[in-house]
Amino acid sequence: MALRAAASGALLLLALSSGRAASAATTIFCCHDDSGKQVCGDILPPACYARAYREVGDSGRARNVEAPLTAEQRAQRAAEERRRSEQERLLNEQRRKDQALLNTYGSEKDIEIMRSRAERDLTAAIAAAQARIAEIRRQRKRFEDEAEFYRYRQLPAEVAKGLRDADHEIKAQESVIEAKHKDQEAIRQKYDEDLRRFVELSKRPPARP
Repeated sequence: MALRAAASGALLLLALSSGRAASAATTIFCCHDDSGKQVCGDILPPACYARAYREVGDSGRARNVEAPLTAEQRAQRAAEERRRSEQERLLNEQRRKDQALLNTYGSEKDIEIMRSRAERDLTAAIAAAQARIAEIRRQRKRFEDEAEFYRYRQLPAEVAKGLRDADHEIKAQESVIEAKHKDQEAIRQKYDEDLRRFVELSKRPPARP
């Protein structure tokens, strides 16, 4: 082995220039040791373990082999791969959303039409809930008037239940109104974003076939 290392230069030159038959050719492995000296051999020299080396084949064609990764390098490479995968996933997701947007709208006017329709539906739902509250309060007033006769006595079960049911229904309708107001803000943001993205995509040059 020592003889092989000492004669590394000659072996490498022989492998690259020799005109011997393939049966007599061999593969040469070379690397640089800790001192920076090139070490070669027809089998991988011990000095090349755990470091990058160069492999010269029978035809003189060479290839570089990377050094084995350390645990820290493996962890770093795995983290980079996860980042690349996440970036690719986000990119594909954005492409899918962009295509869905272009499939949904044919123009900026289409976006405004759909926005108006969604806002109109929400406004109608809020108005319906408000009308329902007004109706329930009228019904509750009748129970309130009846309860006046029992101010110092126990309320009849039917009157007490009517008051409770009315209060419960009013709270339920108020919750509906609150939710619809939140939906209005969400709708505004959605169509603002759809319009912004649609305009941006429309300004892009068409993709080359």
